[in-house]
Amino acid sequence: MLTTQFLPGSPCWIELDSPNLEAAKRFYGGLFGWEFQEQVPEYIFCQVGGRNVAGIGALMGEAVTSAWIPYFQVRDCEAAVRSVELAGGTVLMPPVDVAPQGQMARFSDPSGAAFAIWCPAGIRGVDLVNEPGSLAWIELYVPDTTAIRGFYESVFGWRFEDRRMEDTTYPLISPAGSDRDADSSVGGLAPLDPGDLPHWLAYFEVSDCDAAVAGCRELGGMVHAPAQDVKGVGRMALLADPHDAGFAVIAGSA
Repeated sequence: MLTTQFLPGSPCWIELDSPNLEAAKRFYGGLFGWEFQEQVPEYIFCQVGGRNVAGIGALMGEAVTSAWIPYFQVRDCEAAVRSVELAGGTVLMPPVDVAPQGQMARFSDPSGAAFAIWCPAGIRGVDLVNEPGSLAWIELYVPDTTAIRGFYESVFGWRFEDRRMEDTTYPLISPAGSDRDADSSVGGLAPLDPGDLPHWLAYFEVSDCDAAVAGCRELGGMVHAPAQDVKGVGRMALLADPHDAGFAVIAGSA
């Protein structure tokens, strides 16, 4: 499960690239009850009870569409860049110092899915996970869930475990150095639907999945998959904000 005790390779931040920050604040503030704190021009911290749960920034770099992007923690930004390039990834944004918080860079993996890294200084990552309004899970959608593993194993040292779920197999992601005897998984791999582009999907915890779906519609968002129960996981739905940035919501454990 996700934790704020970040190991190298752990998801440590989630960020929305948005073409309209004020519209994004209205939507996500209404949906999750987020509060907002502007850090620098065109970048906002999203908070629950004063604790950081996400960031929203203006579209930048190679980004051409609005999307949620996961950040993974590293100890050495330059070394991570070299690892990405050697493993066949693409540098979308070279290392940038975000003084005094840390250093970041952004990439796409060999399938084309975008992600970022964070080398912490003043800010280690989000302050809250697995609580309503915060990140609960991440999922990578790619055409070949087997072929992509070598890239992330090389870059982050991830472990993969194929978990049987009803009539399918779901590959779970665990950071290097995590406890093999505990629930150390932080995300999963999923096959890409025809016509979709490879991407990471962020799941946000909510107290009531059906209410979140209704709220999304009322706030001008879209429902791509209605609320449904997944045995042993919870009740979830696939949504998108008014600028078509996709995300999911999940409530509790079924």
